[in-house]
Amino acid sequence: MIDKNVFTDKVKIKIKSGDGGDGMNSFKSYKGKPACGPDGGDGGKGGDIYIVADRGMNDLLSFRFTSKYFAENGEKGGTNQCFGRGGKDVIIKVPVGTVVKDFETGAVIADMFADGEKKLIAEGGRGGKGNVRFTTSRRHAPNFAQKGEKTEPHVLLLELKVIADVGIIGFPNVGKSTLLSKISAARPKVANYHFTTLSPNLGVVRVYDKSFVAADIPGLIEGAAEGAGLGHDFLRHIERTRLLLHVVDISGSEGRDPAEDFKKINAELAGYSKKLAALPQVIALNKCDVYGAEENVKAFTRKYGKKYKIFPITAVSGEGLQPMLDELVEELSKLPPVAREEVDEEFTYRKSSNLDYEIYLDDGVYVVIGTLVDMLCRNVTLTDPGSMAYFQKILREKGVISRLKEMGIKEGDTVSIGDVEFDFVE
Repeated sequence: MIDKNVFTDKVKIKIKSGDGGDGMNSFKSYKGKPACGPDGGDGGKGGDIYIVADRGMNDLLSFRFTSKYFAENGEKGGTNQCFGRGGKDVIIKVPVGTVVKDFETGAVIADMFADGEKKLIAEGGRGGKGNVRFTTSRRHAPNFAQKGEKTEPHVLLLELKVIADVGIIGFPNVGKSTLLSKISAARPKVANYHFTTLSPNLGVVRVYDKSFVAADIPGLIEGAAEGAGLGHDFLRHIERTRLLLHVVDISGSEGRDPAEDFKKINAELAGYSKKLAALPQVIALNKCDVYGAEENVKAFTRKYGKKYKIFPITAVSGEGLQPMLDELVEELSKLPPVAREEVDEEFTYRKSSNLDYEIYLDDGVYVVIGTLVDMLCRNVTLTDPGSMAYFQKILREKGVISRLKEMGIKEGDTVSIGDVEFDFVE
């Protein structure tokens, strides 16, 4: 049984856009006149697959229950030149901040960065042409139709990375959640034991006429960069932040040295990513109301005060929070906005990469149709010798010439490819 309370920020899903519908091979018929000409319609286009960012979603839990998303296939073309109905598109909603990757290659396909952002991920196959589309001045009654384009399934990796201006980090139980609840309207679960926070919590912090988004990142421990504790799973969320608010339990109530805690957390950041280690930090020394904290504040400030801005606070009572917030606003004003993940390329899964073809013998004419022909029609210029040389090369490489010979073609027989008709010459 799946625990619905578990935060899910990384899932694998399988997608497939719809196949194109086949074209129809049919002829008009009236009473007493059984074959009055071709009237087969084109097949419908297969459904596309889109991904949409939705700020109403907090994590990827729903994908643990539904992991396959297949769009509808296009319908076959009809008689009387009627088009087949197109397949319905599939829209997959994900939380804002979800990075979409190809599972096999790891290529970043999309970063769903803003609410309502929509990305075409997989394009449906085109419908096949009905036999009426193959009539020419010499071919009045083609007795064949084109099949629809087939699509292939793909596996995606969805990875949620929280988008926030300030990431609140520190060891477990140092008061990060309490601090977030004091400076924003967020109400994270707060308790006096380790790993109370099992998922990042976001809150909007307002300081006079300015505001920023802060994220309480689950507690890191020593070894987090290698997968210890919860830290490894959530270090990726800090990558989005512009500034780190490093909360340190200055009271030493957990039996740890505050300065060593600070050093260890920074070592974990560096172990995970040089980018994280380079992020600017503001330090909040929490639990200053505990006996003995005053001496620890002085010792910590002597050690790190020249490099970092340090603010003694008591999150429970709110003491010392305003100067810290003013500093965060000041620092953020100097930093660039939250960056979008760099996409490897403008990527969309297209139809099957296979260039298929079929050959029909129609009234003495060898007719070649299929996705290979569609590609050649788009790319070949008949009046250009170089383009025609490419045309002939592709026919040989794809086995079209060999297949024609197997079917018994002779020199001088007519071959029809798209809008081109020519006499076959060895």
